[in-house]
Amino acid sequence: MLILGTTSSVKLISKIFRSFNGSLQKEYGRRLLSSFYTTDPINKNEKTFDKILIANRGEIACRVIKTAKLMGIKTVAVHSTVDSSALHVKMADEAVCIGPPATRESYLNMDKILSVIKQTGSQAVHPGYGFLSENAEFVTILEREGVAFIGPSAHAISGMGDKIESKKVAKEAGVHVIPGFDGVVVDEDHCIQIARDIGYPVMIKASAGGGGKGMRIAWNDAEAREGFRLSKQEAASSFGDDRMLVEKFVDNPRHIEIQILGDKQGNVIYLNERECSIQRRNQKVIEEAPSTFIDPATRMAMGQQAVTLAKKIGYCSAGTVEFLVDSKKNFYFLEMNTRLQVEHPITEMITGVDLVHQMIRVAKGYPLNLKQSDVPLRGWAIECRVYAEDPFKNFGMPSIGRLHQYIEPTFIPNVRCDSGIEEGSEISIYYDPMICKLACHGLTRQEALNTSVEALDSYVIRGVTHNIPLLRDILTERRFVEGDINTKYLPEVYPNGFLGKQLTSLEKEHLISIAGCLWATNELRSQTFSNEKNINIMLNNNVQEWVLSIDVGGNKTACQIKLDEDGHFKSSIEGKSYRIPNAFNLASPVIKATVDDETHIIQLISKNANGNFRIRYKGTPFTVNILTKKSENYKAHMLEKPKVDVSKVVLSPMPGVVKSVNVKAGDSVSEGQEVLVIEAMKMQNKLTATATGTVKSVNCRSGDTVEEGAVLVELE
Repeated sequence: MLILGTTSSVKLISKIFRSFNGSLQKEYGRRLLSSFYTTDPINKNEKTFDKILIANRGEIACRVIKTAKLMGIKTVAVHSTVDSSALHVKMADEAVCIGPPATRESYLNMDKILSVIKQTGSQAVHPGYGFLSENAEFVTILEREGVAFIGPSAHAISGMGDKIESKKVAKEAGVHVIPGFDGVVVDEDHCIQIARDIGYPVMIKASAGGGGKGMRIAWNDAEAREGFRLSKQEAASSFGDDRMLVEKFVDNPRHIEIQILGDKQGNVIYLNERECSIQRRNQKVIEEAPSTFIDPATRMAMGQQAVTLAKKIGYCSAGTVEFLVDSKKNFYFLEMNTRLQVEHPITEMITGVDLVHQMIRVAKGYPLNLKQSDVPLRGWAIECRVYAEDPFKNFGMPSIGRLHQYIEPTFIPNVRCDSGIEEGSEISIYYDPMICKLACHGLTRQEALNTSVEALDSYVIRGVTHNIPLLRDILTERRFVEGDINTKYLPEVYPNGFLGKQLTSLEKEHLISIAGCLWATNELRSQTFSNEKNINIMLNNNVQEWVLSIDVGGNKTACQIKLDEDGHFKSSIEGKSYRIPNAFNLASPVIKATVDDETHIIQLISKNANGNFRIRYKGTPFTVNILTKKSENYKAHMLEKPKVDVSKVVLSPMPGVVKSVNVKAGDSVSEGQEVLVIEAMKMQNKLTATATGTVKSVNCRSGDTVEEGAVLVELE
């Protein structure tokens, strides 16, 4: 939500948010807050399309529908069988099923989508991003059928959407480019030869790719061979085009992109930059606008090159020109995305421009109302991509499940949530695991950071594992706060992978104190009788002081909790005392706990009879075991459950589909040897032998769908 109004407006909006629940709050909030686009707002007297079809799903389909409704345009949603109850289907005026879950049979099936266009009488198609958004053939067919494509021309997509052609065009336009091979890579051996000629490291990537799919960095021949094979498979699966290219990998760069907007009359403007350097597996995790690194002169130079490139190919719509920027602010053309970018909300926040509105106007044939001098840069915006992923596994392995509790933090001023799910939605193996794009705005970067942290702490997601622990930790990490980042940020800051929030001694004692108070609150509640005032008066001598043993991460700490007469808990740990108000509501999904003068936003995820409290604290879920001293003495006599030996098995790290099996029973394998490839959310993942030995059994076949933790290969 873009908050550009007065303080009283913000308070009114927040009040309205709190009065609505569930999907009604989400839908009303999106419609209400989108009215805060103040730069070239929607003119309802301007004639536009009567009906458009959105050839996409999830959050981007919902995003397009939101603006279309504000413009008075009816919308048609398409969906696969597993998306029949999806939010974008509910939001649209009409919805048509186009096939089974596989993208080739549904969202990439042009014939079925064209049939729905004719069936519904849709006058235009918005492709969102991914799927058919950069498919020139699709655009050509639409033009032939007299249906408007809300995006660039087929010529522009062919010239810029293809990474090989785009480098050639960029060179001709005088744009700085990265050294590389401009032709199509034929096979693995050809890839290795090119890599040797350019010099390692190299980037191997799909010509028609995007979103980090079909991309690998290779530092030697072996990695080049493997990277070519896996990237080619991903490209075929995700884009239906497995052509590959190879270029020099710029070490330690920043990934900074320029948002452009063009019309059919030849006008093109740029809408400032976005910093997208925080990535894992070449996919963006956190973006911000503007960049801490770019000065006005560099911004102008990058913007002008982006505009020059767009004008050369007659670009008309929203698009993004991506650059790699080195430590001396030299910038090199990376690629152009001829579509609406995932991270467009932060540009909308700092400019007040509704990019979807602009795309629809341009597709209808209107010239831009905006000149370059009209584009503002207001404050700062940060976007966190909230994924259904386990951040403790390689910075994010997909998670699936049903959201049995889901509350977006949209009641916080200056917070915007672009999502395509709601409570009860299913996160499946078939599509991207994104839950939401959480975007926060502030007058300064620090304000945007503070709001982002509060929003992440207040975001309630139950039913799937999510990456909020990693996102929150990044936002408070020293290098990120100082703006000292590059595309290798994650492996540099977390060389051993993400291990969760590393607590200082004071933070740990605050967690222990809060956990002790939660336990005491639960204990006090169990001592009372609901609606039985007289009995409770008789029992007013209940215990209000406890000596506890609290275990956090295997480290036990003695903690004394006492409830004072003034309604405050007192926590005593190793001679230090903390004062906490007795204001805990164990039924609340989000709890504010004040320890002395510091307020923490926590979530009590679960509590068990064995004393385990699962508490989300500073973004990370901690399992805190709380026992009385008496119970702890009993526990010392309990036998420990034996640990399962996983050294001789290959487990599925995520739910997915087995793409290939490279071993059979009786084969000899060495530690680290590839045994199979599993695909999840359109990404190819190589699984290797955990030890040297002989294959005892293979428990899967190519094409099988497997669950997380399934034993795929056994060794002996």
